[in-house]
Amino acid sequence: MNTLRNKVQLIGNLGKDPEIITLENGSKLAKFSLATNENYKDKNGEKQSKTEWHNLIAWNKTAELIEKYVTKGKEIAIEGKLSNKSYEDKEGQKRYLTEVIVNELLLL
Repeated sequence: MNTLRNKVQLIGNLGKDPEIITLENGSKLAKFSLATNENYKDKNGEKQSKTEWHNLIAWNKTAELIEKYVTKGKEIAIEGKLSNKSYEDKEGQKRYLTEVIVNELLLL
């Protein structure tokens, strides 16, 4: 069961082109957002749709694949893990950010 800890699987579409950053040591980093859609019926039986946005990060070879093949609107499947960060904004307010660190990528 250890392999099930902190594991995320998502299928969705990119909201915009990925941001690709090349670090001084040559490592690549891809930052992008993924939209997942959920369809359901409300209490009146009417179809509803809800979109959730997820912040994703990919490193090295995965980032290189994203740079070459993934663009806005593209449907992909990913597997990764959750990472939580906190920081202070310009007004000194503490903000929290949850990201998915991508381990595997499947182009759909």
